[in-house]
Amino acid sequence: MCERLKPKFRRPSSAEALKSHNPPLFSSIPRKFFVSKNFALVTVSVFVVFAFVNTFLFPGFHSDASDWGLVRRSLVEFTGRSNRVKVYMYDLPTKFTYGVIEQHAIARGGGPAGDGDITSLKYPGHQHMHEWFLFSDLNRPENKRVGSPVVGVSDPAEADLFYVPAFSSLSLIVNSGRTAVNGSGYSDKEMQESLMDWLEGQEWWRRNSGRDHVIVAGDPNALNWVVNRVKNAVLLVSDFGRLRPYQGSLVKDVIIPYSHRIDSYEGELGVKNRNTLLFFMGNRYRKDGGKVRDLLFKVLENEEGVIVKHGTQSRENRRAAKTGMHTSKFCLHPAGDTPSACRLFDSIMSLCVPVIISDEIELPFEDVIDYRKFSIFIGSNTALKPGFLVKKLRKVKQDKILQYQKEMKEVRRYFDYKRPSGAVDEIWRQVIQKLPLIRLMINREKRIVKRASSCSCLCSNRTRIIHR
Repeated sequence: MCERLKPKFRRPSSAEALKSHNPPLFSSIPRKFFVSKNFALVTVSVFVVFAFVNTFLFPGFHSDASDWGLVRRSLVEFTGRSNRVKVYMYDLPTKFTYGVIEQHAIARGGGPAGDGDITSLKYPGHQHMHEWFLFSDLNRPENKRVGSPVVGVSDPAEADLFYVPAFSSLSLIVNSGRTAVNGSGYSDKEMQESLMDWLEGQEWWRRNSGRDHVIVAGDPNALNWVVNRVKNAVLLVSDFGRLRPYQGSLVKDVIIPYSHRIDSYEGELGVKNRNTLLFFMGNRYRKDGGKVRDLLFKVLENEEGVIVKHGTQSRENRRAAKTGMHTSKFCLHPAGDTPSACRLFDSIMSLCVPVIISDEIELPFEDVIDYRKFSIFIGSNTALKPGFLVKKLRKVKQDKILQYQKEMKEVRRYFDYKRPSGAVDEIWRQVIQKLPLIRLMINREKRIVKRASSCSCLCSNRTRIIHR
């Protein structure tokens, strides 16, 4: 009897199975496709694992430089510059940039650059240094700008946006507090008008009436003589205290943080070394909404555990302010001449809980930052009630203060102009969000009938703080 032999079959691989069922399609795909696909999958997997490990297993592994900032820089480097918004920075005559630095030095008893090269001059430290950091960032080689949402281009025809790097805030203070005899005779008004004459002569400004241009005017009085001539542009401002509704709004402009002047606090979180309840040091006498400062001084200056000092900008006063902010639980932030002031950002860097008394304040980056998580907002009239403010702050428990400090440590990179994925990148991210509106207005303006209206821009009402 013959034994029936069972034939042995080899199971085909998945690739062979696909090939046998779809030979023409499969054979037409080059091998490198699978290699690149696998590489992409591996890359994405690395980022997923990185995010998981840092979020759930080792959440404290990195400092407050932000894990996401590291991932974002890697992603930008991986995808290349093709997806980044292209920015052309005008090569302005030096009198609008380094020339302003030189004039500032001359007005203070210095002289012109010794070797005749004014580009070697150092920008003076003050609260409006954002214009210097934005200018310096776009001047850096692209390989040192990894993670930036924008890429600098040398051909204006390629640009999505145009940046005007005039030092308008520094220009404003060149002769501040100095007479023309003792100073340089420099005129901020003449600088502004000269800048606009130059800018309005540029083809790219005239093409869209300046709508796709970005201009920094951080000091509330910067460009005050020519603001009507730049109202179509995206303005980088600290607040809208000196702008009329048709000149500036949250719709088209970007709120930027002041440059902090107090060093970051790097000590332990908590209240162990913070024995002062509430601290403030600054100019007591201000104009407009800032008049609340003098009234707050009268209410607070005799309260136990509270330090309120009158002081102006100086190296010695900055040292005293640093000590005060680093050793206090809460830092007072009343309005200045306009709703904003630099001390808010100094207090965040100091991990000193901000107590904000400014009813019409606008704050930077509110689409990603919830200030209520680390700040206390109190209405001006309520704060002026004798005993109310101190009583309220004494009721805040230590655990709550620790929670505030942790939140500040998480977000303070947003306010640091020197840090990668910090203030500069965040400002450009905000500007990029305006691009759809910019394009809408440009296309709309080309087809509508010209009229004598005083405003062809989209404006918004001012924000008022809702107190609870």
